[in-house]
Amino acid sequence: MNVEEIREYALSLNENVTEDMFTDQWVSWRIFGKWFLLMQLDAPEPRVAVKLPPDLGMELRERHYGIQPAYHMNKKHWNDLYVEQLDAKLIKQLIHTSYELVYKRIPKKRR
Repeated sequence: MNVEEIREYALSLNENVTEDMFTDQWVSWRIFGKWFLLMQLDAPEPRVAVKLPPDLGMELRERHYGIQPAYHMNKKHWNDLYVEQLDAKLIKQLIHTSYELVYKRIPKKRR
């Protein structure tokens, strides 16, 4: 999966998903202003950060070398997915999990 495919997938999840540069080298995807996906553009190896339930994140880190605690984020909740080390199906699944986790915490009247 490449950067453009990740971008297209994230934007396809909901019409309210937005994309923005929150620093010179970081792109974020948000649902109603809340992050669910981050990407560092100048990373030495392509990776995205996703928010996962802590128990799932820990389990995945143990099973996949390409999933690590996220750089500069709360390592209990955020996980880096090294794109070149994981298959596209798993990356999409984890992006969707992150999106759902964040979306469920948005008050219903804002959705």
